[in-house]
Amino acid sequence: MADQTHVLFVEDDDVIREATQLTLERDGFAVTAMPDGLSGLEAFRADRPDIALLDVMVPGLDGVSLCRRIRDESTVPVIMLSARADAIDVVLGLEAGADDYVTKPFDSAVLVARIRAVLRRFGRANGGREDADGPGDGGVLAFGELEVDTGGMEVRRAGRPVALTPTEMRLLLEFSAAPGTVLSRDKLLERVWEYGWGGDTRVVDVHVQRLRTKIGQDRIETVRGFGYKLKA
Repeated sequence: MADQTHVLFVEDDDVIREATQLTLERDGFAVTAMPDGLSGLEAFRADRPDIALLDVMVPGLDGVSLCRRIRDESTVPVIMLSARADAIDVVLGLEAGADDYVTKPFDSAVLVARIRAVLRRFGRANGGREDADGPGDGGVLAFGELEVDTGGMEVRRAGRPVALTPTEMRLLLEFSAAPGTVLSRDKLLERVWEYGWGGDTRVVDVHVQRLRTKIGQDRIETVRGFGYKLKA
């Protein structure tokens, strides 16, 4: 398991849990599969997986609450699974700290692609290589009291460290690379979440709100009808 990416998968439906576990293992992942939130939390604390895949509706401790507990302890990537594309399910999961979500029933190839995209984001936000023309090429950028160290992947506000999740860090890097420039939700979905097609822009909106609470509510401006921009 040491050389494999370790996935914690929490799903109460036996058929879905077993079938998805087999699919992920065929794709080279090591999988710990649990049927409820409490056992999932225990497995997370014991095994410290590389990524968590959580169904929203699981017994004991629901997926949203489990995500919050994980986020209190770690910045490990989290993907939520929901049987509905209901706005409440989606927003609650993202506000709890999830990096992305997938609606059931899902295509296994799509799920694997989402997992790998989130893991790439995590690697880049923790010092991995970035594309040559990407935002993470080193240097400290200052925007008022906000400092973004794009080489060390550290953020400070008024001299104090700011803890960001990998997705929040990637989002801030995109804004920092083009201060004062409006970035559309579709562009952010493409650059941060690696959606090559139209995705759910609620993912962007919730992450922007989470980022604002950490770096300052007025640091990222909403440009109605177009997107967001970082104050230069």
